[in-house]
Amino acid sequence: MREACKLPIGTLGMLCLGVVLLGSAACAQTAKDLAGTWTLVSAVTEQGGTKTEPYGPNPKGIMTVDANGHYVIAAMRAGLPKVASNNRTTGTPAENAAIVAGSIAHFGTLSVNEAEKVIIFKIETATFSNWDGTQQRWEFTITGDVLQITVPTASGGGTATTVWRRAKSA
Repeated sequence: MREACKLPIGTLGMLCLGVVLLGSAACAQTAKDLAGTWTLVSAVTEQGGTKTEPYGPNPKGIMTVDANGHYVIAAMRAGLPKVASNNRTTGTPAENAAIVAGSIAHFGTLSVNEAEKVIIFKIETATFSNWDGTQQRWEFTITGDVLQITVPTASGGGTATTVWRRAKSA
C-alpha cells in the first residue's frame, strides 16, 4: 500500500484496521483500476489563464481499457456539423475544420506509475497525428467511479483536465 493511503492504527486497534482496509480500496490507483469503460463527463482546457471547453458543455466520449492495457479514447463535441455531401472525404474546409477542432481519438497501450499517480499512454495512432508513436504521461486520480486526468500538453494547447465516469453495465 502506498504511504499516502496508510492510516495509523494507534490505540483504536481493530477499528482503525477496518478503516485502513476500507481506505486502501479508495486509494488504489493501478492499471487494473482503469480497466473497463468510461464515459466523458467534462473536458476543460486552460491556456494563458483562460478556460475553455473544447468539446462543449456536453461532450461525448468514451475510453475503454482492457485487462492487458490496450486502450481507445474518442472525445467529441455534441452536435458536430453534418457533411453536406454525405461523404466524409468531400467535406468543405469549414465542415472539416469544425469536425477536427471538435474531436480527438487515439489508441494504443497504457501503464500506470503508481508512485507518481501517472498514466503512461503509448499512443500508436491519433487523429492528432503529432501524437502518433509518442508516450504521454498524464496525472490521474480515481475516486469511486470518477476518473480525473490532467493532460499537461493538450492537443489544442494549454493544460486539459478531463473527468470520466465508469460506465454501468447494461
